[in-house]
Amino acid sequence: MPDRLDQLLDFYEEDPDDNFVRFALAQEYLKRDQPEKALALFEELVDTDPDYVGTYYHLGKLYEQLGRTPDAIETYDQGIEVARDQRDTKNLSELQDAKLKAEGVGFDS
Repeated sequence: MPDRLDQLLDFYEEDPDDNFVRFALAQEYLKRDQPEKALALFEELVDTDPDYVGTYYHLGKLYEQLGRTPDAIETYDQGIEVARDQRDTKNLSELQDAKLKAEGVGFDS
């Protein structure tokens, strides 16, 4: 059975602008403990397609893991604006909760 990373890299080579493939590839790098590669893909996604709202949460969480809390909070803020513009209440709620936790204000469930 082909390796998931190899499959995603093949898809990425075929269409490097496919947001879903870039997102999935970043997630796969995270699973393989390669945060620097995931970070590059997430940051690229936010730059090239700022309306792809799902990226902000995962990029923010990665910034937090890397000890870059101010970057995480800024990323959550950007995602909150995108989610508001899209009237995406589910992502808006998740981003607001993540931001509060990053700021040390949230409640653990």
